[in-house]
Amino acid sequence: MAGRIEDYALIGDMQTAALVGRDGTIDWLCLPRFDSPAVFAALLGTEEHGFWRLGPAYEPGRRPPVSTRRRYRGDSLILETEWDTPRGTVRVIDFMPRRQDAAPQLVRIVEGVSGRVPMHSALRMRFSYGRVVPWVHKVDGRTVAVAGPDSVWLDTPEDTYGEDLTTHSDFTVTPGERVAFAISWQPSHEEPPPLPEPEAALSATEEFWREWTAQCTYQGPYRDAVMRSLITLKALTYEPTGGIVAAPTTSLPEDIGGVRNWDYRFTWLRDAAITLSSLLRTGYREEARAWREWLLRAVAGDPENLQIMYGIAGERELGEVELEWLPGYEGSRPVRAGNGAAGQLQLDVYGEVAEALHLGHMTGLTRSDYASLLQIKMIRWIEENWQQPDEGLWEVRGPRRQFVHSKVMLWVAVDRMIKLVEAGEADGPLERWRALREDIHREVCEKGYDKARNTFTQSYGSQELDASLLLIPQVGFLPPDDKRVIGTIEAVQRELSTPDGFILRYPTSGTEHGLDGLPGDEGAFLACSFWMADDLAMIGRVEEARRLFEKLLSLRNDLGLLAEEWDPRLQRQVGNFPQAFSHVPLIDTALRLGASGAFAG
Repeated sequence: MAGRIEDYALIGDMQTAALVGRDGTIDWLCLPRFDSPAVFAALLGTEEHGFWRLGPAYEPGRRPPVSTRRRYRGDSLILETEWDTPRGTVRVIDFMPRRQDAAPQLVRIVEGVSGRVPMHSALRMRFSYGRVVPWVHKVDGRTVAVAGPDSVWLDTPEDTYGEDLTTHSDFTVTPGERVAFAISWQPSHEEPPPLPEPEAALSATEEFWREWTAQCTYQGPYRDAVMRSLITLKALTYEPTGGIVAAPTTSLPEDIGGVRNWDYRFTWLRDAAITLSSLLRTGYREEARAWREWLLRAVAGDPENLQIMYGIAGERELGEVELEWLPGYEGSRPVRAGNGAAGQLQLDVYGEVAEALHLGHMTGLTRSDYASLLQIKMIRWIEENWQQPDEGLWEVRGPRRQFVHSKVMLWVAVDRMIKLVEAGEADGPLERWRALREDIHREVCEKGYDKARNTFTQSYGSQELDASLLLIPQVGFLPPDDKRVIGTIEAVQRELSTPDGFILRYPTSGTEHGLDGLPGDEGAFLACSFWMADDLAMIGRVEEARRLFEKLLSLRNDLGLLAEEWDPRLQRQVGNFPQAFSHVPLIDTALRLGASGAFAG
């Protein structure tokens, strides 16, 4: 049985990632990439769909023991899980070495701490999201599972045996003794992967993270929370191309038992752009350079057909299918692979991309003539299309609307282009673009603002609010002290707050299929709650902003990780996990509060 979403830890190698439960069970792993079919898919099904449990032995019929404590080793993605048992204490060290052209590996080192602790490993590999049972056999003393194009190799000095289509190992560890298990993925038609070197790989992985985290320029009072978020964002980066996944999972529900289950293992331009903004503002330029190159390759010469998301290598075809053989996380169906929203029109992405490119320029990235040309082509497209309705930031599957946030972000795209021209870094019809910027601004203020209620609204002429309106002062569309901004912040806080003070994206109840064309409700969207803290600080309510920020930090799991949403009814995290769109605003709010003096004294 899968654990609670927030009970999982993340390990990864910047090309894929695994989720490790509190009992030492890995319930999710896709190989060889984030978006590959899962080898362990128990997270979205049952143990029949693949898992790897490694921990103290326990009696048949009983549940595996939950760990006593766990932590990451310093500022790294190396997980240490410990059990205190009647026979002693044992530690399991889980990590994935950086590949550098080697086979993808997942390494688990068992270390005896005290006493003599009997241990058990149960490895059940199932390819194609748990659907395919592989042929498991021995080759030169190594255990290999093969199915179609895939093979996974298990290496350990301990004896293994097969039972119930699962590979088992029983052994005992004593103080100071270390026993390693490692699996490696390889295309099945190729030669076996090299034998792993677990201890050397552990040292190299620790050194990599030590060097990477040393680049961080943030030294504020919440450095631990910011650093863990930065490490998580780095883990969601696909190193070979610079693409960034929104999350390493698919179909973890926004509404437990409902249908709001989506595949997030792709690169949303919006999510990637704001991720890069946070990385740039904390000292990480190399990731920004790599993402810019990924963007230019993905968009190629066709910015007029800009997609909202791409595959991690820039793929455009992300067809959505349902994995009918999986029962879903806690019965939340359907389980989806691929994402049909890739074909939506979401005008705001033009603004997010322009903002990221602008920030890269402002923070010293080497000039790219093609990046400037991309911005020019985007503005030319906006000139002809800015008055179209779209599906908006939240990817509604209902009818297109004139979303206020989308128009605001088109204003951002034009504004940042004007700034580039004014700085002498590009050429263009400056006066025409200034007029375009003014036209968009005027229309939003006339059609997207409710004078009677003193608030901007979700779309032109609507009565509903939308938490994306909180971004209006943050992107510079209006100053924070504008009465319309203050009125909007107060209206969102009043009408979209949950009983515990967190912020919903928009109303989802009241009609059978809500505003987004889907049945059911969802939890508080964590990014929106961070945006509220940002806005409160910007309008001078700094102490209130700090309290909200710290309340949000308390929602993180014991390892500092956040999913997409918080369910106020169930008091638990929901949605794909861990979620870049939650960790990015955590960093941004910490920076904002530090600049506002919220932590002085």
